Amino acid sequence: MTPITEVEGRRLALSNLDKVLYPASGFTKGEMLHYYATAAGSLLAHLYNRPVSFLRFPDGPDGQRFFAKNVPPGTPAWVRTADVPRSDGTARQILVQDMATLMWAANLVTEFHTPQWQADAPGRADRLVLDLDPGAPATVVECCAAALWLRDRLAADGLHVCAKTSGSKGLHLLAPLEPTPSERVTAYAKELAVEAEQALPELVVHRMTRSLRPGKVFVDFSQNAASKTTAAPYTLRARPEPTVSTPVTWEEVEHCREAADPSPLVFRAPDIAPRLRLYGDLLGPLINLNRARPLP
Repeated sequence: MTPITEVEGRRLALSNLDKVLYPASGFTKGEMLHYYATAAGSLLAHLYNRPVSFLRFPDGPDGQRFFAKNVPPGTPAWVRTADVPRSDGTARQILVQDMATLMWAANLVTEFHTPQWQADAPGRADRLVLDLDPGAPATVVECCAAALWLRDRLAADGLHVCAKTSGSKGLHLLAPLEPTPSERVTAYAKELAVEAEQALPELVVHRMTRSLRPGKVFVDFSQNAASKTTAAPYTLRARPEPTVSTPVTWEEVEHCREAADPSPLVFRAPDIAPRLRLYGDLLGPLINLNRARPLP
């Protein structure tokens, strides 16, 4: 029988709690739900008011994966939604505004992905993102070297830059902005990627062409487009291990580059609660309006 749990006054049926989602470590669906509950305070702050796209993997990372943007059948009436403009009209997507909605959504077994804009201002980005993706044999070590150059370059334009692991192979750099049309942010991000390639030609590429990428870091600026999304801070990823997209300090980024060792920047679900106790939310500046700056 599926257990019924009450979360903030909402009754939720949480299913298959003993199901192993990550066979390499034995990490179960129940442990996934526990992780999301313990990280909720920080995760919800970054999901709030942003239409969520789900990357679902109900049978674990080795099973079928699929993106789901529309409100799924059976969604409780109390779950908030928002109209989202698309090229073919308007659709409704989920807003994860509270613990009950988070736990309902997590029960679907999903990654959480969000745009760089909020639901009441679609297409007006309040953050910039650069996705640093290493092409083998490059690793997150090379991403750290590129990240440090980009941090200084963005700082020269007056922007406050935060970093997080992607939870997969690379790094994400984020900077809070005064709301700006997404196409302007994308154009600025592309200029930065091109400039980084010119400054670091042995390290960075700004084009997605596969043949250019081995051993280099692809600076993906395209996720600033209004139609694109990025893995949210603190989301679990559909990887062999229950890795998490985790905020990191710049000291950790520098150490990774100097030590040439990617392992310290791999964080799993059990690592997150101790990090939150130690550092708090390292991406707090993203939701601090005082840190937002105009796009140069």
